[in-house]
Amino acid sequence: MNPFGDDFGVSGSDAITPMTMNLEFGGTHVVKPKGKHQATIVWLHGMGDKGLSWSQLFETLPLPNIKWICPTAPTRPVALLGGFACTSWFDVEDISENASDDLGGLDASAAHIANLLSSEPSDIKLGIGGFNVGAAISLYSVICQVLGRYRNGSSYPINLSVVVGLSGWLPCSSSMKTWMEESQEGQHRTASLPILLCHGSADEVVAHEHGEKALETLTSLGFHNITFRSYNGLGHYTIPEETEEVCKWLTTMLDLEGTTSDS
Repeated sequence: MNPFGDDFGVSGSDAITPMTMNLEFGGTHVVKPKGKHQATIVWLHGMGDKGLSWSQLFETLPLPNIKWICPTAPTRPVALLGGFACTSWFDVEDISENASDDLGGLDASAAHIANLLSSEPSDIKLGIGGFNVGAAISLYSVICQVLGRYRNGSSYPINLSVVVGLSGWLPCSSSMKTWMEESQEGQHRTASLPILLCHGSADEVVAHEHGEKALETLTSLGFHNITFRSYNGLGHYTIPEETEEVCKWLTTMLDLEGTTSDS
């Protein structure tokens, strides 16, 4: 999967809420469950990509009980790319612990993602996952959940059962400890949420050390149900071995029934 995609355009548009900062999100692609619907996962593409790319992959996975929602990020100038405009869930200045993070963009995308999940049936387990900047916003959403709010103070409306991050990093990592100390309730919510992090040792776009740093920071904040998988020689793309790991992990963590034909 190309981290910067093959198409920098945006197809369609979703309804804009006040929290989206007047950013126009692209089209959303849905892969319906082929069996009994047990879980819904929003999957977030990498910088410059779009939701369609990943929805085509999910059509082929042996996960019949999961509904996949694959939205497309707004097109915006990205500082990391010298101001070049492409699809991105927030403006990325640099991939480092001390980078200045786009809190407004992070909150807007986290809210858009949560809104996509908020109308799912109450008995359906919810998850968020992503690649590259999609993994970064997935991990940011974890912090919003445990704090119970976005950084702008608005309430976070959903309860996540799983989070997956491939080839990503943890934005705002230098501020996380301070944020968590602001909420005693948040500190009690961290232990049980399952998180899967996967990273290639030869990643030339988001260095492997950023995945390790995310693991270190989340663990220090009290997240104890984290699985970290490192793939020797893997660059900034996905491989069947990694996809198989994600499938097995989701099946276990979501207690999926497997190959049921019920609908």
